[in-house]
Amino acid sequence: MGKVAREMVEKTGIDVDELVELLTKNAAAELSPYYYYTILRINLIGLQGEGIKEIAETARIEDRNHFEALIPRIYELGGKLPLDMKAFHDMAACPPAKLPKDPTDVQAILTVLVNAERCAVRGYTHICNLTAGKDHRTYDLALAILNEEIEHESWFSEFLGEGPSGHFLRRGETSPFVSKFLR
Repeated sequence: MGKVAREMVEKTGIDVDELVELLTKNAAAELSPYYYYTILRINLIGLQGEGIKEIAETARIEDRNHFEALIPRIYELGGKLPLDMKAFHDMAACPPAKLPKDPTDVQAILTVLVNAERCAVRGYTHICNLTAGKDHRTYDLALAILNEEIEHESWFSEFLGEGPSGHFLRRGETSPFVSKFLR
């Protein structure tokens, strides 16, 4: 644990225990989609599904990266991950992105994906609002993740016909905003 890191955040008036809880719940909400997106991606088949598979894979890998990037900050602030994986899963800030009843319904899969991303956008926006101008490291990390989650949401919402977003799929590069936290 970084004692000075925690001390400096406490001095800004942030409830560090609450912040660590939010970060841990969001870490759980990143690891579980990595698992669920694997199942969703596998079921994106056929003419309509194949076009979405690459985007789902990018979001899946980036969610894993978000999990990896959050862990050091949780421990720097004196937190830790639960020792029980089920307890960790169940504390996630977002509901599980489970396969719909009809695994061939690509629109239903897209709805699951976009709703998962929208939940993440809300969560990281909240963390950014809580830490802005107070906890620079957590803010920078949450903002980087937020940027990627917004892109994920835009990709899936376009496939749902909600209109153009101006975002494009990244080729050959994952986690452009979060990658600096993975070094």
